[in-house]
Amino acid sequence: MKLGRARWVLLAVLTTGSLLSLGQEKRKIIIDQDAAGPAGTDQQSILLLIQSPQTEVLGITVVTGDAWLKSEVAHTLRTLELIGRTDIPVVPGAEYPLVRRKRETELWEQRFGSVAWVGAWTPRVYHAADELGEFPEGKPTTKPSDEDAAHFLVRLVHKFPGEVTIYEGGPMTNLALAISIDPEFPKLAKELIFMGASLNPQTDDPEFANTPRHEFNMWFDPEAAHIVLRAPWKKIVCTPVDISVKTKMTMELINRIKQGSTPAAQYIGKYGRLFGEYNYLWDELTAAAWLDPALITKKDMRYMDVDLGQGPGYGNTLTWTDRDKPALELQPVEVQVDLDVEKLYNMMVDLLNAPTPHASPKTNP
Repeated sequence: MKLGRARWVLLAVLTTGSLLSLGQEKRKIIIDQDAAGPAGTDQQSILLLIQSPQTEVLGITVVTGDAWLKSEVAHTLRTLELIGRTDIPVVPGAEYPLVRRKRETELWEQRFGSVAWVGAWTPRVYHAADELGEFPEGKPTTKPSDEDAAHFLVRLVHKFPGEVTIYEGGPMTNLALAISIDPEFPKLAKELIFMGASLNPQTDDPEFANTPRHEFNMWFDPEAAHIVLRAPWKKIVCTPVDISVKTKMTMELINRIKQGSTPAAQYIGKYGRLFGEYNYLWDELTAAAWLDPALITKKDMRYMDVDLGQGPGYGNTLTWTDRDKPALELQPVEVQVDLDVEKLYNMMVDLLNAPTPHASPKTNP
């Protein structure tokens, strides 16, 4: 067996727990992401999914969240250029939440208290929506798709019914719009996996100490999350704050990754950085746990929704067990509770240090 093939098969074993034969169909996935960059949890999760030999990334749909849409699209295009995967479509989506607006949020904060992270609207990082901000990795020369995210999502699940996993790493605006366009969209998808929600995280992080049910992705567009969580998906898997805070990006982990010579490893080595005291692997864990479910050592089932009242709980996570849920059409959600942390770190190093898989010859979204 040639070395290249041997490494490919070994990585397949590492990321699936079973042997993925060369003839086996790859797992189709669309990445919906508030793709701030460079590096950081958003871009790093994208890289993990692309780097896995078991996946066929059909496209990356982008939504305003951690940063503005246009900036996120440009960072994603540049990431794909640097790793040689410009064949993957980057599809712009919603620039604003369904209802929430910046000025209304500022008035809400004056009444109920300030929020540590409001994404693109955070004062210390704020710039206008049409500006790109800083680009240490260089601006892209490739262009995004002319299609919009919601129609792309609907079109792809119709093209591959029952085969496409929807990965959600940001606010759910694009998914809510897709459901509004076509109510069959969630039924035609294989499953929804998402980073979001917060139940009762055990942490001294001040962002959650006083507001344990507050989580940015659901809070930024509560109406969208409400629509998505009530939709009839075949399966929903949630990576909440509770498990995310058990992970951490460290300089030691960055240094392990950048020892590799691959474009993905060098990208993280050059642009990966720490943000203050708390640096959780939010979206990376969601991606890695989908690639290898054995990372998750404990999980629970909940019914989930979002508080849409206009008081201090607006945007907070609501959950119930089967015993106490209200008489509403709610969907069961598999909530990840605990994980093998060292296995996650090792998996990240292995994937990012592996050669980037080539485009599938059958990929033509």
